[in-house]
Amino acid sequence: MRVLIAPDSFGETLTAVEAAAAIAAGWSAVRPDDQLIEAPQSDGGPGFVDVVAAAGGTVRTTVVEGPLGVGVPARWLLDGTDAYLESAQACGLGLLGGPPTPRTARDAHSRGVGQLVVAALDAGARRIVVGLGGSSCTDGGRGLVESLAEGFGSADAAVARLRAVELVAATDVEHPLLGEHGAARVFGPQKGADPGTVAFLEDRNTAWAGQLHRATARDVAAEAGAGAAGGIGAALLALGGTRESGAHVVAQRTRQDRQLASAQLVITGEGRLDQQSLRGKLVIALAAAARRRAIATLVLAGQVLLDAADLDRAGIDDALSLVDHAGSVELAMSDAYAQLRDLAAAAARGWDGAAARQ
Repeated sequence: MRVLIAPDSFGETLTAVEAAAAIAAGWSAVRPDDQLIEAPQSDGGPGFVDVVAAAGGTVRTTVVEGPLGVGVPARWLLDGTDAYLESAQACGLGLLGGPPTPRTARDAHSRGVGQLVVAALDAGARRIVVGLGGSSCTDGGRGLVESLAEGFGSADAAVARLRAVELVAATDVEHPLLGEHGAARVFGPQKGADPGTVAFLEDRNTAWAGQLHRATARDVAAEAGAGAAGGIGAALLALGGTRESGAHVVAQRTRQDRQLASAQLVITGEGRLDQQSLRGKLVIALAAAARRRAIATLVLAGQVLLDAADLDRAGIDDALSLVDHAGSVELAMSDAYAQLRDLAAAAARGWDGAAARQ
């Protein structure tokens, strides 16, 4: 059987490349005759640059201001005049130096992402794709806008410079900036925000959305993807950017259609398969693409919080939880590679030929 192994990253525990290697190791130990194609994926979040770099180009490193002000080396890709940036490289949760807290949720910013945009423009980029996801900040992209203004002398100069390029927000979610499904209320708690901090972040982003609207004459607060990466999506859209699915950007660059064409099974995964996954995450996009080709999809995720009806609607034939397999969240995270490898082996032993039933 020809098996396409195409996972996203597992949060901060495994990159997409590491996850693909673990799944391949476990599956091949049980089914050595299967042909495995490792194709790590990303929907714009952590690992985006590594995944798109596999298709060519030159990876560069620029030291930028991290989410709490400490300089961090951020990797980005230049391929001809196309630049691929990753918000998590400049303001990711892993750059906080410890667990997120209400203080870091308030203080973390996106200045480093703006500095990456400046670096890409200075390098001659004509198309800049910013992968959004995994951020520690909820600043609505204010830091990004401020650093762009500093980089080009003023906000007006930065806007004029950006008009000459194609700016793309590659989002991992469809959430708006504000409201019940917005950046602060949905993602703030994951970034350390307690209820009081969530309310503070919502109010701050509401005021910032008004400033963006007045400055750019574009009201982006309710647009799909504006809430991505703590609202960096809103800033990019207000600056004239367009939104594309991060999963679609990666699929095009990695020629996913060609890989799917000959596959009989797709194995994908992510850290948490839940209701948020249904709002534009890579696993769901890949399962839908596989279903259109009558290919079975198996998901191996850190946690599986969707019911059987959700899985069926998403085109997922089976979904297995790493936490359930390991017996605890702690072991699933501390020994992630080995646990995912062993879960893949168990899945291979129990695979009942769902691909043949399509």
